[in-house]
Amino acid sequence: MQTYSEKFKRKMVQRMSGVHPTSATALSKEVGVPQATLSRWLLAAGTIGAMTPTKKDDLMGSDVTKRAEDRTPEQKLRVIVEAAKLPPSELGAFLRREGLHEADLEAWRETVLGAFKPAPSKYAKSVEVRRVRELERELRRKDKALAEAAALLVLQKKVQALWGDADDDTKRESDE
Repeated sequence: MQTYSEKFKRKMVQRMSGVHPTSATALSKEVGVPQATLSRWLLAAGTIGAMTPTKKDDLMGSDVTKRAEDRTPEQKLRVIVEAAKLPPSELGAFLRREGLHEADLEAWRETVLGAFKPAPSKYAKSVEVRRVRELERELRRKDKALAEAAALLVLQKKVQALWGDADDDTKRESDE
């Protein structure tokens, strides 16, 4: 049984999943590695993450990691800066080359821009806190009034049930 280096495995997985992917069958015929082995490597790379770059690859600047979630903050910032330099007509090709969606780029851009927003002032915060307190006080007052009204309705129903209609025993003036 032949063993293959991690670098070779990553290279084969990259060829099967890159921008212009090659099928496992075609790659098997080209390099002489069994198709089942290539398919297993591809599956392992997609589900387990076994084909992530080593520290050495990171130091050399290799961008083998293509998933947006696996990128470091430095890689994300590099992509944002490079994308900002491109005209809109070339952005799609750039994103395909990087293995990203436009939504990923927008989310990263929003995160970066959000970091530069000024913090809310202490005055604005105190005004908000005061407003929340006022609203909570008003809510408590209205809850008490509602509970009192509900209690009065319950008492009124009980009185009516105990005493019945007060006019039943008396004659009305219109009846005479």
